[in-house]
Amino acid sequence: MGTSQGAKAAPVASVDAQAYRLSRYQWLALISAFLGWMFDSMDLNLFTLVLVPSVSQLLHSTDATEISKIGSYIIAGKLLTWGIGGVLFGVAADRYCRSRVMGLTILIYAAFTLLSAFAKTWPQLAVAQATAGFGIGGEWAAGAALVAESWPGRQRNRAMQIMQMAFAFGFLAAALDNLLLGRFGWRVVLGVGAAPALVTILVRRFVPEPQRWVQVRESVVAESAMQTFTAIFAPGLRRKTIIGVIVSSAAMLGCWGGLTFLPSWIHQLSAAAAAADQRNIGTTVSYAFILMMFGATLGYLTLIWMLDAFGRRMSYFIFSLGSLIVSLVLFMTVHDVGGVLWLMPVYGYFVIGAFGTFAAYLPELFPTRVRATGQGFCWNMARALTSIGPIAGNAVVSKFGSFPAASAAVSLLFIVGMVSIWFGPETKGVPLDN
Repeated sequence: MGTSQGAKAAPVASVDAQAYRLSRYQWLALISAFLGWMFDSMDLNLFTLVLVPSVSQLLHSTDATEISKIGSYIIAGKLLTWGIGGVLFGVAADRYCRSRVMGLTILIYAAFTLLSAFAKTWPQLAVAQATAGFGIGGEWAAGAALVAESWPGRQRNRAMQIMQMAFAFGFLAAALDNLLLGRFGWRVVLGVGAAPALVTILVRRFVPEPQRWVQVRESVVAESAMQTFTAIFAPGLRRKTIIGVIVSSAAMLGCWGGLTFLPSWIHQLSAAAAAADQRNIGTTVSYAFILMMFGATLGYLTLIWMLDAFGRRMSYFIFSLGSLIVSLVLFMTVHDVGGVLWLMPVYGYFVIGAFGTFAAYLPELFPTRVRATGQGFCWNMARALTSIGPIAGNAVVSKFGSFPAASAAVSLLFIVGMVSIWFGPETKGVPLDN
C-alpha cells in the first residue's frame, strides 16, 4: 500500500484549486467514498434492526431484559472497535495511502457482517460485529480525506455534503433490507451486508491517490506511526484536535438517547395502543427510520448552501440548536406512534443532518500529512465515547423513569457543542494546508 509499492497518483490538474471542470478521477473518488460510507452506514445499522430476533434466537430466550442486556454488550463492543479502528486506519491512511486503506476497511466490515449471519452463539455474533466495527470506523477517515484532497476548494464543500448524504442512504438501505427481507429471518438481513465488498473492486482498480497527498507522502512515511498520531497534539494542532473531539462528541452523545431508545419507545407506545398489532411493530420502526433519513437528506442538501453562506461554526450552531429543540419537543410532548412518525423528518433533518457539518469542518482543521489521522481521531473518539451508552442505557432509563425522559435529558448535551464550537477556528474559505 505504501510508497515502496508505488501508489498511483491522480493528475495534478485534478486538484487545481482554481479548476471549474471536474475530472473523471474526482467523480470516481466521490462515488467510491459515497458508496463506501453508504454501505458503512448500512452495515452499522443492520444489527440494531435485527437485535431482538437474532439475540433471542441465539439465547433461546424471549426474556426482554436478558435480550436487551446481551444486545447492549454487542453494540457497545461494536462502537468501541469503531472508535479504535477509526484512529488506527486514520493513521494508516496518512502513512500509506487513502484509497487502498478505504478499500481495505470496506472489505473488513463487509466480510464480518456476512460472518455475523452464520453465528451459532451470541459470543460469536459479538466477535463478528466487533471486528466489523474496526472497518466501519476506518472507512470515514480515509474516504473523507480522499474526497477533500481530490476536489477543488470551490467545489469541496458540495462534494463533502454529497458524501455525507450517503449515511442517510445507508440507513435507508438497512431499513429497506429489514422491511423487505426481515420475514426471511435475521440471518438473511445480515447476509446482505456482504454487498459492500463489491465497492473494493472500484476503489482498487480506478481510484488512484490524491496528488495533494502524494506530494507530501515522503515525509509521512519517514515518520513512525506514533509520530504521525502524536502530531495532532503538537502546538498549533492541539487546540483544533480538542475542539474537534468536543463538538463531535456533543453531537453524537446528544442524539445517542434518541437513536438508542427510539425502537424500544415505539414498541412501548404500540403495545399500549388498544388496537396494537404486534406483528407490525418492526415495520413501524423501519418506517420511522426511513422518515428520519429522508429528513437527514434534506439537511445535508441545505448545508451545501448554508456552510458557504454562514460559515462552518454558525451552521453547526444552528443545527445543534435545532437538534435540541426538536428533541425536547419529540420526547416531552409526543405520546403516540403517529406523533413520533410526524416528527421523524424534522428530527432527522437536524439531528442526523448535523453530521454534515463535520464532513466539511474536520478535514479543514488539519494539514494533509495528518488529515486522516486528525479527523479520524475527532470523529471516532466521539464514537468510542458513545460505546458506554448501550451498557449504561438501562441505568439512564431507570434514573429518569422512561425512554422519552431519558432521551430528553441526554439531548441537553447539544448545548456543550453549541458553546464549544466558538472556541475553534472558522475554516470557511481557507485553502487546505499542505
